[in-house]
Amino acid sequence: MKRLYAGLLVIVLAGCSLSNREQGVSPPHEQEPTQETFPVMAIEPQIWIENLDIPWSMTKKGNIMYISERKGAVVKFNETKQTMERQNLSLAKKLHLEGEGGFLGFVLSPDFPEKPYAYAYYTFKEKETIYNRVILMEQTGNRWIEKSVLLDRIPGAKFHNGGRLKIGPDGMIYVTTGDALSPEIAQNRKSLGGKILRMTQDGLIPKDNPFPNSYVYSYGHRNPQGLAWNEKGTLYSSEHGQSAHDEINRIQPGQNYGWPFIQGDEQAKGMVTPLFHSGTNTWAPSGISYHQGKLYAATLAGSRILAFDLEKMKAATVFDNGGRMRDTLVESDHLYFISNNRDGRGVPAENDDRLYRLSLKE
Repeated sequence: MKRLYAGLLVIVLAGCSLSNREQGVSPPHEQEPTQETFPVMAIEPQIWIENLDIPWSMTKKGNIMYISERKGAVVKFNETKQTMERQNLSLAKKLHLEGEGGFLGFVLSPDFPEKPYAYAYYTFKEKETIYNRVILMEQTGNRWIEKSVLLDRIPGAKFHNGGRLKIGPDGMIYVTTGDALSPEIAQNRKSLGGKILRMTQDGLIPKDNPFPNSYVYSYGHRNPQGLAWNEKGTLYSSEHGQSAHDEINRIQPGQNYGWPFIQGDEQAKGMVTPLFHSGTNTWAPSGISYHQGKLYAATLAGSRILAFDLEKMKAATVFDNGGRMRDTLVESDHLYFISNNRDGRGVPAENDDRLYRLSLKE
C-alpha cells in the first residue's frame, strides 16, 4: 500500500490590529505559515465514480450516496453494486447558472428513505435580481420535485452564494450564505447574506436562536462553504477570504466573524478571529468533515484535501493529485471527496470530475 507524505502547514496566530484596515491599509502578516515534514498515514484513494458534471455536495444513507450537480441534477450511486444514475429535478424557479450559482447544497432528511425527502439550496433570478432559496424536495421515481420553500430570497450574485446545507446534531438545518458581493450585508443582522443560518426542518426559526425572531446563527462571513461538528457538538466552518486569508472557524451562536472589517490575524472588539487561516496563500476551502480530532477540508484553489488537527493546531496535505476539490464526507473510517475541475476555473482531465474514497485507518 502506498503511503502519502506531505508538508505540514503551521498556522501562526499573531497579527495586526483593526486600525490598519480602518486607514485603508491591508497590513502584511508578521509571520507566514511555515513548512515542516509530516507523514499523513492514509492509503492512496480509489476512484469511485468518474464523469460527474460539476458536482457540489454529497449526502449518504447506508450504501447509497447522492451527489448534487450544479447544472441541475442529482447523481445516485449504489456503493455496493457500483452503479450510478443521474436523477432529474423539478424546480419551481428556473435554475440560474451564472458564476458560482446553481444547484448547490443537498442533504437527505434524517428519516430517509422511509420518508423520501431531502433539503436543497439553489440559485434563481427574478427580474434582474439573483437570489438563493432553501427548499424541501421529494424523491418520486427518478426525479426530485420541489415541494415547498423553507426560506426564500437569500441574497445572491454571480459569486459568493455560500450554499452549504447540513443537519446538525440538534436536528436543526444549518445554512451557509455568502455576502453576494456586497460585503456590508455580512454585518447587517437583518440581511440573510454573509451568515450561517439555523432553522427547524419545517423552515421555522428555533426559539433558542441567538437573536429573537431571526434565522441568523452567526454573522460577519464572506463566503462560508463548509460545516462540520465534532463529537461534542462543536460547530466548525470553512470560509473564502479576500485575496487569500481563507479561514477555518469555530462557530459560536451570536458571534461576529469580522468580515469585512478584519481578516487573518487582525483583531477588533466583539469580533472573532479564525482558528486557522491561509495568510497570503489561497486555499478556497469548501466542504469540510470531522473525524477523530481532525477537520478534512476540500480546497478549490488549493487543489488538495487538507487535514486540520484541532488539538495540535496544525494542518497537513492528505491528497493533492486531483485538481480542484469541492466537498468531503467521512463515514466508517473512509474519507470521500469530489473534484470540481469542470466548474470553469479548473483544467479538467479525461473523465473528470470524480468521486474518490480514501481509508483513514493507519
